[in-house]
Amino acid sequence: MDVAAIVEQVVNGMGFELVDFETSPKSRLLRVFIDQEKGITVDDCAAVSNQLTRVFEVEGVDYDRLEVSSPGLDRPLKKASDFERFAGSPIQLRTRMPIGNQRNFKGVLLGLADGTVRLDTEAGELAFEFDQVEKARLVPQF
Repeated sequence: MDVAAIVEQVVNGMGFELVDFETSPKSRLLRVFIDQEKGITVDDCAAVSNQLTRVFEVEGVDYDRLEVSSPGLDRPLKKASDFERFAGSPIQLRTRMPIGNQRNFKGVLLGLADGTVRLDTEAGELAFEFDQVEKARLVPQF
């Protein structure tokens, strides 16, 4: 049984986007991060948590604790669609391998095209292959 697939099916079926799914060793703690265009409320998290609890009971998923929350203001960018959706937003990006002795970059996301993430930095425009991006997060603006 693929717990991640079950979570994604339930979350998507409820009209939310699954941003991330984390498990602790032996899957005792399950963390689910959800989002939608208009934002996430506590009631949204409670509804998803209740639905997942019911589905896990039916599917026989063994766990101790389930946490459902929004991804926060510093939302991680994981899927290609995230890099398209948040074009124009400031981000922090970490590459798998160093590029010119540097792995961490900060700038404005210009988007994703042909498998390449484009970033406008103080040093100019940079391009990274999507599969070379280890981590990327939005940088909150206050």
